[in-house]
Amino acid sequence: MSSTVDKKESPPELVREGWWRSHSELGICVLLLAVGALVLVDAALIPTDFAQRGPVGPKAVPVVVGSLLVLVSLLLARDVLRGGRGEAEAGEDVDLDAPTDWRTLLLLSGFFLLNAALINIIGFPASAAIMFWGAAYALGSRNLVRDPLIAAAISVLTWLAFNELLGVPLPGGPLMGVL
Repeated sequence: MSSTVDKKESPPELVREGWWRSHSELGICVLLLAVGALVLVDAALIPTDFAQRGPVGPKAVPVVVGSLLVLVSLLLARDVLRGGRGEAEAGEDVDLDAPTDWRTLLLLSGFFLLNAALINIIGFPASAAIMFWGAAYALGSRNLVRDPLIAAAISVLTWLAFNELLGVPLPGGPLMGVL
């Protein structure tokens, strides 16, 4: 007679949850693959006419970036499936056990979405100034004179750099005639 050893087996749900927890980096792989595929599809849809063709056309950079994103996602997935694990964050002042600061996250998200909603109404300089000031406020700065002035200066300089230096038109809003 052979003796059998009772092995304590885990329920399938716990095994699956444990596998996904130990292979959570696969989520990043899926995200990179999706972004790479999106970039490649968008690159394929870029219209080119005869005058734009040459050794390097407008599709070259997006195709290279999309291909590299797909390649990195596949290499990372292979590494994760072979047992590779990313290093735990070892930041100097980072408390890995601290809970998420939802208030700060929601304030930052709110000011970013407000910027997106206002940019075509009041223009980039004003909406970006509100967003920059809101980000400073959400992150703890409470200087009511300095913060809005710095936010306004950064947003106007950014708008001027894009419009004048790079030739990328951003909506100016009511300041269009002033600046």
